[in-house]
Amino acid sequence: MTKTRLYSGMQPSAESLQIGNYIGALLPWKSLQQTHDAFFSIVDLHAITVAQDPTALRENTRRTAAQYIAAGIDPAASTLYVQSHVAAHAQLAWVLNTITGYGEASRMTQFKDKSARHGADATTVGLFAYPTLMAADILLYQTSLVPVGEDQRQHVELTRDLAARFNARFGDTFTIPEVAIQKETAKIYDLQNPLSKMSKSAESHAGVIWLLEDSAVTRKKIMRAVTDTDGGVVFDRENKPGVANLLTIYSVLAERSVQSLEDEYAGRGYGDLKKGLAEVVTSTFDPIRARVQELLDDPAELDRLLAVNAAHAAEVANETLATVYDRVGFLQPR
Repeated sequence: MTKTRLYSGMQPSAESLQIGNYIGALLPWKSLQQTHDAFFSIVDLHAITVAQDPTALRENTRRTAAQYIAAGIDPAASTLYVQSHVAAHAQLAWVLNTITGYGEASRMTQFKDKSARHGADATTVGLFAYPTLMAADILLYQTSLVPVGEDQRQHVELTRDLAARFNARFGDTFTIPEVAIQKETAKIYDLQNPLSKMSKSAESHAGVIWLLEDSAVTRKKIMRAVTDTDGGVVFDRENKPGVANLLTIYSVLAERSVQSLEDEYAGRGYGDLKKGLAEVVTSTFDPIRARVQELLDDPAELDRLLAVNAAHAAEVANETLATVYDRVGFLQPR
């Protein structure tokens, strides 16, 4: 039986992933790779839409790949590769740029938000074209399913539109992908500002739990997490966002229902809840951190794994690209 094709990726935009990446992406990917033909990418082409230090980008790309593997993404069970290692991503993106309307690209929410925040002079054409590159990422692999966060839904909808537009103009070429939005309960919020999603780009790292930070630092952050003065360990996203966030993290990592945690901590203080959560988080991340270090200690082997997977990805991508080039009328080399 042929498995459904799946594509997803993350940027290598920091030295370490954070717990929201782990819960919202890596854990679902770990499960999905068993049931789908999964392609997972470290999207370094997307990363350079904002200024990057070249040495740091190269190092963060390796570190991100190591964290994927240490968290359970198996290069033998899925295709784990670096985006820039497959030239077809940039090549297809250019073709898609030519069928994307200026108006529809300028209406992308993330572009509007970032350009409004940083100003026109600090906003690049690369950032403007980010969604068409993302569309190329997806369409190259004839992807059927794209698991993303809610903030990427609009980009996947554009991908669907571009695929349908190309198919109508040049003949049936691309699979129209379906979007799979992560569950609301999987969203992780900043420990110091539980109304804001936890982010690698947060202004302050005090509320961010990093996969690779020392366990003592993680414990301290959890013990200092914002809660409220009401007391009572109860999941109430609207009125008790800090406590709800801690319960969400605890529930996912401990593989327990929120109700069972509410029952266990009934009549006890937030300090007890935080201590229990800190134990669960550190016991989850300590072995991941150790495995990451093993992988980084042998960069040649890590690079070899990525190269093998990139070769497979390129084989699939190039087949799609060849069809696209033929359909649009490019003269092929002999």
